[in-house]
Amino acid sequence: MTMASGPATVREIRRAQRADGPAAILAIGTANPPTCMSQDEYPDYYFRVTNSEHLTELKDKLTRICKQPQPSPCMQLSRLKPPQEIGHQEAIHAPQRGAPILAAHPDFADHALPSLDARVDLASAAVPELAARAASRAIAEWGRPATDTTHLVFSTYSGFRAPSADLRLASLLGLRATVSRTVLSLSGCSGGGRALHLAKEIAENNRVQI
Repeated sequence: MTMASGPATVREIRRAQRADGPAAILAIGTANPPTCMSQDEYPDYYFRVTNSEHLTELKDKLTRICKQPQPSPCMQLSRLKPPQEIGHQEAIHAPQRGAPILAAHPDFADHALPSLDARVDLASAAVPELAARAASRAIAEWGRPATDTTHLVFSTYSGFRAPSADLRLASLLGLRATVSRTVLSLSGCSGGGRALHLAKEIAENNRVQI
């Protein structure tokens, strides 16, 4: 008579969660805000809505930056292809395009008025929603349940709250309550690179969602 196996040990459970071999990117998902503006349009738009048209020297400087052939990889790509072919690399909220943010927050355009709290409120609500759309596409391409994710690495330069947007993101994705979350906040562009580096260190042994 064959005896039934006993309950799994902690070592066996952890082994079942681990992946074999070196880390690899299994899927990529992207998302953009619904309202976008091309880099060429931005200087005129920004100085108009902030009532700063009189600052001609600064406007000329920003215009030169936006028109440089290779100021950054994203902007370089935007100069090579029309915005509709690259998914609008330069994405901002524009009131005249259906998002009346500046109309509802005139303090955003007045340098004499404090607006940090209101800006953080907007970012705290929008960032996890945008991240969830991108992550959902990556999970769908991966082809496995979101609950198979054991770790979540979240990097953002927009908004800083406690609890961070990663908690809201985990809820939107339906991740398990036991998922291990790591947040990289206010790290600028380098945060994305560090997130990948950190994910690689973790993913040698676990499934990771960035």
